[in-house]
Amino acid sequence: MLGIHPDNQVPELKDYNLYTSDPLLQAAVQRGGAPWRTPELERQGAEYGAADTLRAGEEANTHLPELHIYSPMGARIDEVRFHPAWHRMMAMARRNGICNLPMFDARPSAWVAYGASIYMHCQVEAGSTCPSTMTKASIPLLRKNAPLWAQLESKLACNEYDARDVVFTDKPALTIGMGMTEKQGGSDLRTNTTTAVAAGSGAWGDEYRINGHKWFFSAPMCDGHLVLANALEGGLTCFFVPRWRPDGTKNGVHILRLKDKVGDRSNGSGEVEFHDAWGVRVGELGRGIATTVEMASQTRLDCAFAGAGLMRQALVQALHHARHRFAFGKALADQPAMTVLLADMALEAQAALLLAMDLAQRHGSDEAADMTWRRILTPAAKFWNCKRSVAFTGEAMEVFGGNGYVETGPMGRLFRQAPVNSIWEGSGNVMCLDVLRAVSREPQAAVQLLQDLRAQLGAEPRVAARLDALQTALRDPEQLARRARWFAQELVLVAQAALMLRHASAQAAAAFVASRFGGDWGMVLGANCGTSDPAALLREAWVE
Repeated sequence: MLGIHPDNQVPELKDYNLYTSDPLLQAAVQRGGAPWRTPELERQGAEYGAADTLRAGEEANTHLPELHIYSPMGARIDEVRFHPAWHRMMAMARRNGICNLPMFDARPSAWVAYGASIYMHCQVEAGSTCPSTMTKASIPLLRKNAPLWAQLESKLACNEYDARDVVFTDKPALTIGMGMTEKQGGSDLRTNTTTAVAAGSGAWGDEYRINGHKWFFSAPMCDGHLVLANALEGGLTCFFVPRWRPDGTKNGVHILRLKDKVGDRSNGSGEVEFHDAWGVRVGELGRGIATTVEMASQTRLDCAFAGAGLMRQALVQALHHARHRFAFGKALADQPAMTVLLADMALEAQAALLLAMDLAQRHGSDEAADMTWRRILTPAAKFWNCKRSVAFTGEAMEVFGGNGYVETGPMGRLFRQAPVNSIWEGSGNVMCLDVLRAVSREPQAAVQLLQDLRAQLGAEPRVAARLDALQTALRDPEQLARRARWFAQELVLVAQAALMLRHASAQAAAAFVASRFGGDWGMVLGANCGTSDPAALLREAWVE
């Protein structure tokens, strides 16, 4: 056991490698066919764990973005200015492939490599993943407009970061945001009132003048946004709306204010109005919701990774603290109740990672079974990983005692960050209803998915009983609509059990099944970790 510091204060966790200290992540990368990425992930792991990177992540959330609506001479500029630490984190995300890797690397395992990078980045500074992952998710949509794509392709493939606020044709790289939500509708996009009036065709496709508002405009300083608006001749349609028009004049996107958010404070989220904003159509007329759902399926996977990453960082911080802090003659980590809590948290974090990485691996596949799995499990994983991370980060904060509840430590930011992933890209109820929608649209595929899970589980009777309940529920759609959260929760737990039984150590898999399916787990973390040797699970979790 580590020695006692003279004043029993825990040394700051810094200058460690997020990748090489995480044997579970390394195994997932190998299993997912991405050993080719290992040297780069080791480099990234050292970069993310370096003291100056950790400090930049903290500074980006301390020095918040500032909105400047007018220039000193009164010209409308609608500029959001960021601390240099934000630009450093954005450049790191870009360099590490979070803006584009699986969209330009044809290897199916590029999705696994990407997952490992975003998982580590979220542990250090999650706010910068918002514009980064939206940029990545926009790429399949922008390809639908061939002349526009010809202008954008090289700039989206670029791994440099350019923070300048200039016409995007003058930049080597650009970022893309999203503008979907309006104040009167929220998740109900069918109520959107923003309009788009045809204004002819140009070099980049069908042009429109857009008027209206967006209650949440994600990352307003992006070079362009995908915006949902009502084309009067065709209904809700997706448009690409740049900050600057092609002629070099500022586009009619007026930022009214930046949201004062609970967490995710490094990342600017705006409220905007469109005043004859110039845009070009992306995708078919009247198919705007279907087009943007494609983007959401990508960003929902990213949210599942973000939830897993926040849990991982909270676990590592809690373990580090508990191994270095002593009470009543023993390290906190060796106190029986604390050991059980940490072991239960380690199981939760491992299962969350396995689920996200398995989905990433399936995103690189065109097999029918994999496509069904990701259509049904992606919203369920987003729901569960993000929901669990909220309670998880609270428990980790409590491990620190009073030191966890002060802003000078790392836990407050993790705790405030966690809920945003449950809300953005569809709240918990929306995700659970999306699971049911996918099941109802492909009932036979859903039945086959449950059969595949049964084959993976083998002869494990406790999990099989829960699988039976899921199959029974599918036969009663009316009741199922009222039990959407139960269905998503049980589906995820069964899927996680199957993944643990296939990929975790025998002890960790047995502990996961015994705790999650034993009948006395779930109200609080740490009530039951499913094993008589919880310390063994902690030795697997993190190499300090």
